[in-house]
Amino acid sequence: MAHYLIGDIQGCDQALGRLLAHIGFSASRDTAYLLGDLVNRGPDSLAVLRRVQALDGAARCLLGNHDLHLLALAQGVRQPHRSDTLDAVLAAPDRSALLHWLRQQPLAMHLAHEGMSVLMVHAGVLPQWDCAQTLALADEVQAVLQGPQHGEFLAQMYGNTPAQWDEGLQGPDRWRVIVNALTRLRFCDAQGRMEFETKEGLGAAPAGFTPWFDAPGRRTAQDTVAFGHWSTLGWLGRADVLSLDSGCVWGGCLSALRLEPGTQSGVLRHTLLQVDCPQAQQPGG
Repeated sequence: MAHYLIGDIQGCDQALGRLLAHIGFSASRDTAYLLGDLVNRGPDSLAVLRRVQALDGAARCLLGNHDLHLLALAQGVRQPHRSDTLDAVLAAPDRSALLHWLRQQPLAMHLAHEGMSVLMVHAGVLPQWDCAQTLALADEVQAVLQGPQHGEFLAQMYGNTPAQWDEGLQGPDRWRVIVNALTRLRFCDAQGRMEFETKEGLGAAPAGFTPWFDAPGRRTAQDTVAFGHWSTLGWLGRADVLSLDSGCVWGGCLSALRLEPGTQSGVLRHTLLQVDCPQAQQPGG
């Protein structure tokens, strides 16, 4: 039985099919952990949702910012962006079933199996949070998203404030910080204040900010954190972070990481597998 981490698909169903064939994925034997942004910008988000849903328990999916955007559009609390490619999903006869399924997906997962331990998020983790708190906070938001007031939650989800975590936050402000960190974060400062304007790579860090995974005192520094979201960062394989968004929808690759049981010199063992995914898009968030 193999465990795979797969980066941002963003509606590129043909590339996903080719990647699953390339890695020899078996739904009866293997598990794929999809790191969010299943949909949008690419040519066939509907096919991606149908394919992944059909994999049932063999595919475990995180929610990314584009997946939440689809849910907000479906609720009528968000206007379409000119680069959206979600009309087919919204007009599909199985729309309700697909959106209900999507709304059940978590914002963070933890894999602990045969010496492997990986915390998975779509974007990032604030320096004040350890693995257990990250999972607990993600569960808070997931409970709201799955509940009867999810439409109200989606309407209040957008915005850049509060810009940093405070244990005393409650209600929409608390949930917004959690969502922003887990689905949008690239740069923050040592106090966990988030910056959302910069979408370039490591060298573009604004003054006073660092990539979230290099923030001093980060409480998940002893964990392996896998994430996507940051296409301009691309593949990054360190002992503490695994970045899997290799820019599929922008003409890059779609990436899968096969996790190998155990560790080598304290480092999680893994094998990177990729397929090309040419697309006529320009880089974006």
